[in-house]
Order: sequence, then structure tokens, then C-alpha cells
Amino acid sequence: MSSPVPGKIPQHVAIIMDGNGRWAKSRGLPRLEGHRRGVETVRTVVDAARAIGIRYITLYAFSVENWKRPPEEVSGLMGLLDYFLKRELDNLIKNRVRLLTIGRTTDLPANVQRELNRVIAATQDFTEWTLVLALNYGARTEVADAARDYAAAVSAGRENLADASWENFSRYLYTGAAAIPEPDLLIRTSGEQRVSNFLLLQCAYSEMVFTPVAWPDFGHADLQAAVDEYGRRERRYGATTEQLAAAQKSHL
Repeated sequence: MSSPVPGKIPQHVAIIMDGNGRWAKSRGLPRLEGHRRGVETVRTVVDAARAIGIRYITLYAFSVENWKRPPEEVSGLMGLLDYFLKRELDNLIKNRVRLLTIGRTTDLPANVQRELNRVIAATQDFTEWTLVLALNYGARTEVADAARDYAAAVSAGRENLADASWENFSRYLYTGAAAIPEPDLLIRTSGEQRVSNFLLLQCAYSEMVFTPVAWPDFGHADLQAAVDEYGRRERRYGATTEQLAAAQKSHL
């Protein structure tokens, strides 16, 4: 296996935080305890991302499909989210980490929305590091919302269908509206190898790493291993290796 390219750090890493429930079950613990331990992992990974030099971390925290889970589990997840936001505000401010969200957050409980708005407002001026929480998020829902907003813009004369392009349309995605760059690297923990309706359009050219490590056990070394794997990949975007090499030489 080739060595990672020195200094090749992804600007944006998106993570599907999977395995909390299975982690708990394997230890004879309630599922909610797995989610609680997963919340602790978030701080670990955000700190690790800063140490490695990753500027954006997007975490798939709650999907539009997660409402189908038992009501007591959904209630517990919302309580943990409220707890995380209250606990982490001082830490985010100390480390100058901005919080952003993507998804239909207006459907979340009122107390969670209040905390989200409070933390977002308190960290909005930070630009070096960004934590993005995908909440009540689904890529298909995002596309539907973007298509509605794009159609409204066309109807109002703000967009011209003759100028339709990915660049123009992508501005109406949740990520485009928040000026979040497309992920360079997508990580899924706990062994599953699917993207589960997460950033489907934005990850069109993302490198993907699937790790067997459950989210509660995922730490700095695991994130570094995924970044190292990313450093071994060649991102061609449809070009050939020879074309990339020639382009790199022309910039020297």
C-alpha cells in the first residue's frame, strides 16, 4: 500500500456516526447509553479534526427517517442534543469553532431550536473551524426543498432556466445556502457500507472510507487513519493520472 501524501489534508470531512445502538447492545446496555457515549465522541472528534487541520466536520446527527424510531428513543436523542448544545457552547467558543446546521431544523422541539439558535449566534463570527450538524436531514428532502426554492426563484425572475447549471442549482441546497464546501472525505463508522441518504449530491466526488469501529469507540487515531487513507487516493474528477501530473507540473 502506498504511503499518504504528506500534507494532504481534506478540507471537509463528513461522518455518518453509526453503531451507537449495536455498541450498547453488545455490552448489555440500553440503546440510549450508546447514544450518550456517542455524544462524548463528538467532542473527541471535533478536537481531533482541529489538531489534524480539518476545517469542516459535518456529522449526520439525526435523519428525517429517524423519526420512525420508538418515541422514547427519539425523545432521548432530542434530550441528548439539548444537553450537548448547552455543555459544548463554552468549549466551542474557547476553540473558536463555528456551529452550523443543515436540515429541516424548524421541525425539531422548541427547546432544541432555542439552543441551536443560541449556539449558532454565539459562534457565528468564527471562520477557521466549522462544525456542521445534519439535523432532521435527508438528501432527498434537501433536493426537494432546493428544487422548490429554485423554481420559486425562476418564477420571480431571479433565475433564468437558460442558465441552469449545477453551480446555480447547488446554491439552493442547504450546504450552498450556508456556503459549506463539498466534502472531500466521507467516513461511515461501524462497518456498514452505504451512504443512507446523506449528502448524495455533495458527495458525488468524495472519497469514502468505511471503518468497522463503532462511533462510541471512534477516536483521534481512527480519524487520522481515515485521513491517511484519503492521502493515498488520487482524485481525478474524470481526468487521467497523466493529465493530473501535467497540470501539477504546470503550476510548479
